[in-house]
Amino acid sequence: MHLLVAYPPKVALSRLVNSLKGVSARRVRAANLPDVRNKLWGEHFWSPSYCAVSCGGAPLETVKRYIEQQRGGASSPP
Repeated sequence: MHLLVAYPPKVALSRLVNSLKGVSARRVRAANLPDVRNKLWGEHFWSPSYCAVSCGGAPLETVKRYIEQQRGGASSPP
């Protein structure tokens, strides 16, 4: 999953990621989707890891285009 997120610099990145993972996991679990349940890491919705990359001075449209191009990769659902 790729996300483009702007957040205040005083927010710790790890707290932001944990919050996003927690809220999204609760919402998806509440939807009770059997196909999702088959793809869990054990009982966990998300793996414990994440990768965060800053885009520096890259134009926002360039970053958005990059993220859009990631659709259909090997890890994306058909």
